[in-house]
Amino acid sequence: MNSNQAPQWAADVPPVDRVPAQVSGPVPPQPTAPPAGPHEPLDPRLIQESLAAVAPMAHDLVSHFYALLFIDRPDLRAMFPPMMDAQRDRLLAALLRLGTGAHAPEAHREFLRQLGRDHRKYGVLPEHYAAVGSALIGALARYSGGRWNAATRDAWTALYGWAAGIMIDAAEQDAAASPPWWDARIVAHEHRGPDIAIITVAPDRPLPYRPGQHVTVETPWWPRVWRHYSIANAPRADGLLELHVRALPAGWVSQALVHRARVGDHIRLGPARGALVMRGESLRRALCIAGGTGLAPIKALVEHMAQRQLAHQAYVFIGARHSSELYDVRSLALMSEMYSWLHVVPAVSDEHSFDGARGTLPDIIARYGNWHDHDVFISGSAAMVRATTSRLTLDLGVAPGRLLTESLDTVSQGERVLGAG
Repeated sequence: MNSNQAPQWAADVPPVDRVPAQVSGPVPPQPTAPPAGPHEPLDPRLIQESLAAVAPMAHDLVSHFYALLFIDRPDLRAMFPPMMDAQRDRLLAALLRLGTGAHAPEAHREFLRQLGRDHRKYGVLPEHYAAVGSALIGALARYSGGRWNAATRDAWTALYGWAAGIMIDAAEQDAAASPPWWDARIVAHEHRGPDIAIITVAPDRPLPYRPGQHVTVETPWWPRVWRHYSIANAPRADGLLELHVRALPAGWVSQALVHRARVGDHIRLGPARGALVMRGESLRRALCIAGGTGLAPIKALVEHMAQRQLAHQAYVFIGARHSSELYDVRSLALMSEMYSWLHVVPAVSDEHSFDGARGTLPDIIARYGNWHDHDVFISGSAAMVRATTSRLTLDLGVAPGRLLTESLDTVSQGERVLGAG
């Protein structure tokens, strides 16, 4: 994270047009175990006013929060990666973004339940939430100044206690159904260019998932740092999973997986998540759009359609800047030779000599026809997903309800409250 760039939650703080009553100084934090839930209605104005007060000092607040947390519970430091520069604000950001929506906390319930389930792979225990709540209140009290009073403290304590209770309950329910992570051995590792690898892993036990979903991955070289990667195949009898990884310039996990990992190495996998999945098992017309390694979930969806005979017609557009980046188009092309309903269109935007579709994916899709009666699946960079979604809905008349999209650029934001990755 750039030291001059405020955390995202700070940008989301609503304007304040009323200043609360002044008090002589911050009220000391009251560290308590998270209550089962707020017994009185929250006053969202108190919470949002305190957020507006601390927003200009966001980075100082983040540092103070972690100082309080690690002083109170030094054992929790081991849950965080050695270098926290790039992601140190994620823990607090998740909590404070909840505060910006304090007027409708129930809207966050499923988000919080998912956080609670995801925390299990970091070794989070119910008693850890009390320490986080104490540090949150302490940091807010210090940097809210005159806008902090007993009523504001009570509002934050109630909101956090309610949220922590939901996360704890979700984690306990999840523990009864699945492990916190799977150990997996790399059984195949194939480079597809200087910065892309296709990696096949064998989990130590069956890992349930739906085609189109992703898992988080932790490597032995960067303990406690997890990154998301889509599974590139439909479920198989042998339980193997195929992952497509592009090594990013500052990507700790991606660099290790592409350039350091070898067959026989072991990694950890988190539970499958994500909503880029098929709705039902009916015969359909499908439009699948993939940019870069966003091809991985699209490939899994196509395999699923083939296995279950679910497609009346399916078009798969695979985009890249240069043809050398179309790293796995051959496997889809081979499938199209086997299935008459499958049409694969590789496309490049920055290579004029390419013998095929040229241009951006939104433009190419617009040239190919009418998609209003197709189920649409889009995966790739956040910019590509936004541009393609806009073109389909605003210009091509595709109903928004027909679109399912995912970008792993953004899916990790706010994934968890404890741990960093």
